[in-house]
Amino acid sequence: MAKPVILTVDDEPQVLNAIYRDLRSRFAKKYRIMKAGSGAVALDTLAKLRERRTTVALLISDQRMPHMNGTEYLAQAREIYPEAKCVLLTAYSDTEAAIVSINDVGLDHYLLKPWDPPEQNLYPVLEDLLQAWSSTVAPLWDGVVVTGNLWSARSHETKDFLARNRIPYKWVDVERDAEARDQCTKLCDGSLKLPVVTLSDGRRLVQPERAELATALGMQTDATQPFYDVIVIGGGPAGLGAAVNATSEGRSTVMIEREATGGQAGTSSRIENYLGFPNGLSGADLAQRATTQAKRFGVEILLPREVVSVTSNHPYKMVKLDDGTELSCYALVIASGMSVRRLLAPGIAERTGAGVYYGAALTEAAHYKGQPVFIVGGANSAGQGAMFFARYASKVTMLVRRPSFVGSMSQYLIDQITDEPNIEVWFESSVLSADGQDKLETLNIKRKEEEVEVQAAAMMIFIGSKPHTSMLEDFVVRDDSGHILTGRDVSEGGHAPPGYSPSHLETSVPGVFAVGDARRGSRKRVSAAVGEGAAVISGVHTFIRSL
Repeated sequence: MAKPVILTVDDEPQVLNAIYRDLRSRFAKKYRIMKAGSGAVALDTLAKLRERRTTVALLISDQRMPHMNGTEYLAQAREIYPEAKCVLLTAYSDTEAAIVSINDVGLDHYLLKPWDPPEQNLYPVLEDLLQAWSSTVAPLWDGVVVTGNLWSARSHETKDFLARNRIPYKWVDVERDAEARDQCTKLCDGSLKLPVVTLSDGRRLVQPERAELATALGMQTDATQPFYDVIVIGGGPAGLGAAVNATSEGRSTVMIEREATGGQAGTSSRIENYLGFPNGLSGADLAQRATTQAKRFGVEILLPREVVSVTSNHPYKMVKLDDGTELSCYALVIASGMSVRRLLAPGIAERTGAGVYYGAALTEAAHYKGQPVFIVGGANSAGQGAMFFARYASKVTMLVRRPSFVGSMSQYLIDQITDEPNIEVWFESSVLSADGQDKLETLNIKRKEEEVEVQAAAMMIFIGSKPHTSMLEDFVVRDDSGHILTGRDVSEGGHAPPGYSPSHLETSVPGVFAVGDARRGSRKRVSAAVGEGAAVISGVHTFIRSL
């Protein structure tokens, strides 16, 4: 957090420099000391500080200044920073003006010039004022600020991107903050384009694309070299496991992720069956730990970049990214995971991001405190989402197509849902349509043989996923559902080239491997994905040594 500011104003340079020197001597460790030669300059400085969301703790001004005296200056300064403490420096003959300022400006104190020695006549007063200020005023947030509308899909996407990449931000809703709305309108030449992202250095991005935002935040979006020993497509648990093990064993590695490290697992509110964490951990925590570990070993992580095509010219593999960049490698590990399936009921698409969300939408949970929330789906991810939203919602209703959870959800999660009084489960139920004015307000639901309309503030959808492997078309052999064939599925299915016997996690193309949810036959569990990511590197080493 940046230091709060102490700003002092005087039109006499000698006096200004003297108090600036004394202030720095005493307060520079905890405060940023600034000075201005006139009230007008000081007001301009304060306006800029406010725009950058810098905290101002103390304003000190001389009373006798041309064009604008100290009382007039402090009155206007208080409009910009009403919480700042104000001190007036006066000559003995100006004490009456200082007393008037106490009533008119809300002056906190006045001091007579000269203030020597400062240890006796300056510091004690200012220390008391600063102590009083710090006990009642919270510092302004100086990190990333997202200004938008709760019902704006693009605003939700921006918040979700930041949250999934573990970047702290402050949310400002223009419907509740008229000043923020006016600032955004002015920035956009009279129109209101949301969201507006304000960075810690004061830069503002209007409706930024993910790549633009990532670059502005200092994420690595471009590779440092054109060739690597290993390229990993996908930054979920399997991809992170592969990248960590490859780099730790001396292989130059780049990992390409289209959204955020952690993949779908990174959005999980709680993972309770991961070995070594008896109390469980969140998907975000697991993703953060694994990402930090990968970077420590030297893995290059490109975000947010998507692979659009893959080709091979033995022994090299080439990948083309969405920005046109081409990278090549010896061994390619595909850990691209899954893409969520969309609910096609009427009214859903129009309200996606405005009450309708795919996945847990953890960034929105607090906005639905005390309101009814619906969860669509009956697998582990839906159960974890229901448990998380039960902390906030007035009631969580799960809509499950099947007659029970058996076979689709872990028993420990079934037990938790059964014991949670704030969760109700409707089996053999499905969404027929969604309705509302600019946002989700009601749902039409088929519950067994009955159709019912219910009030709904939000709906989280977990209806499964499909392999994210479209960029591999005509490159490796996949099954009808899009899952990548590996090992025995390749050789026994007659898909292997003559003389080629793929290893357990190797695809129909030598040197190309598949791990995690995109591979046919994988276990849809985080621990299994991490295990495959580690195990695949043995095959990578064998392939590279054979070249």
